[in-house]
Amino acid sequence: MLSAALLTGAAGTVFAAEANDDVVSLVTQPGQPLVTTTKAETTAAAPAKETAAKAEAPAKVELADRLVINLAARSIAAIRDNQKVALYPIGPGKVSTPTPTGYYKVIDKEVNPTWTDPGSATSIPSGPDNPLGYRWIGIGGNYGIHGTNHPDSVGHYVSNGCIRMHEEDVEKIYDMVEVGTPVDITYNRIVVEKTPDDQIAYYIYPDGYGWQNVTAADVNKWLAGYGVADFVTDADVEQKIQASDGNPTYVAKVYPLYVNGQKLKGKAVVQDDITYLPAVDLAEAAKVSLGWKPDEKVLVSSYGQAVGYKKKDTLYCNADDAATLYHLDGGLNAGKFELKTAKKQEVVPVVENGKSVESGAAKTDAEVYAEATKETAKDVKDAKAAVKDAKAAAKEVKAEAKAK
Repeated sequence: MLSAALLTGAAGTVFAAEANDDVVSLVTQPGQPLVTTTKAETTAAAPAKETAAKAEAPAKVELADRLVINLAARSIAAIRDNQKVALYPIGPGKVSTPTPTGYYKVIDKEVNPTWTDPGSATSIPSGPDNPLGYRWIGIGGNYGIHGTNHPDSVGHYVSNGCIRMHEEDVEKIYDMVEVGTPVDITYNRIVVEKTPDDQIAYYIYPDGYGWQNVTAADVNKWLAGYGVADFVTDADVEQKIQASDGNPTYVAKVYPLYVNGQKLKGKAVVQDDITYLPAVDLAEAAKVSLGWKPDEKVLVSSYGQAVGYKKKDTLYCNADDAATLYHLDGGLNAGKFELKTAKKQEVVPVVENGKSVESGAAKTDAEVYAEATKETAKDVKDAKAAVKDAKAAAKEVKAEAKAK
């Protein structure tokens, strides 16, 4: 098993190689550090196009804050300001010699390295026959990120622990990092991300190393963090796990939800052209009583009623009904779904016979509630009266029977 230890030596450091026949060394230009890689990465293939370092100063490239390698996804991402700015395929270690997970950093960089087999002392200068391509990014020990003259191996578990990349990709990554840039190596079969258009998508990758069993509960936990766990079915998730194809499944668009400037725990979720809002969260924020008629699938408040949606254990309303249920107005604004308590109806002056009189005076919440519940109260009163009359009638019948 390859060591996962991170070594951070200075220039000129020699990294100890493991005592096995697969380990070979990479010798750089005179005066540069010596690092090691593996013989398994020497397979010849179609020659890669040589890209010698240019004498003139390269164009300025924005640096990445860190690199994130997901071995399950076989990908490397460059992260800047917590945003993924580049994503490329990789060829990580074989199942028998997996690339170790952990937190590393760039310790050296080399352009056009020379590869030397320590067993035979045969050296291969930079060129189409060099198994390391034209860039080497050392991250410690025997491990590095580099190009390859075997491009068809990228996307597969092929190396003895190093990270292979297509030449054009590794050159871009090379320019985006400097010595000291963090490199995180993970193994995550479940990946959830928010796309630039606010869509939540999730991916499930195959278990290439046999390290991570995935369940529907695991996926739901990840989706819950993005506010969309209620909007997928367990059956669909199970089917996705069975496929484990690494393709995206788009769930819904999600926006942070605010009521009168207060951010709520629940989110506004847009799926199939309906904007769903968490009904109970809104009721609490708007200080409105809320009831649920499960048989009719109707939400009832002191202001009115509207269709409700029960998704798993959470009640939602349509954003179009926020005014009806909560007296809240608003909508999507600069990436946020913002609602505010609707203003009460203003008093409109009306002139009659030359005198101003008030018309259209706003109703109080108590008056609105009384009107909304008037029919219900009348029904209850009538029912109570009917019961009272029935009891009186029964008492009279009983008295007459006793008299006889």
